[in-house]
Amino acid sequence: MRSLTSLTKKPETVVAAQGIDRLLRDVRTGRFERSLSALTAAGALVTAAEIYFEHDSASFGNKMMWVPVALGPVGAAAGVAGVVSRRMAKTVLPITSAAIVANGLQGTYLHARGIAQKPGGWSNARYNLEMGPPLFAPLLVTMVGGMGLLASVLRREQ
Repeated sequence: MRSLTSLTKKPETVVAAQGIDRLLRDVRTGRFERSLSALTAAGALVTAAEIYFEHDSASFGNKMMWVPVALGPVGAAAGVAGVVSRRMAKTVLPITSAAIVANGLQGTYLHARGIAQKPGGWSNARYNLEMGPPLFAPLLVTMVGGMGLLASVLRREQ
């Protein structure tokens, strides 16, 4: 496989291509801990903000709606700690990420229950899936937690 650096001529392009080559090599060899920890931190903040707005539009009718909102900043802090410290990436990040995954699965159950409680329940699924709580939305936060779990088992970049 030809390197990206051999296809370019300008010095700044060569540096960028070397950075891309290094990133691809790190991913290929499983050295992606810091980068995935950073993505987990960013994903946790963005997801928590989205969850806040959606749950706020439902007036936080169930107290459990606050849990994913509160876990967002905790997940972001754990992701940043994973970027800074290998030890945190192997201890705090997986614990926090597991809590986020568990909450996302719990949210999927609660959203399914909410759809079932709408008039007509699952027999009127087409309407209730559109007008009720979004069934697959909690799985997005589960994916953020999954990224943190994956980051904790990968090797650290140099």
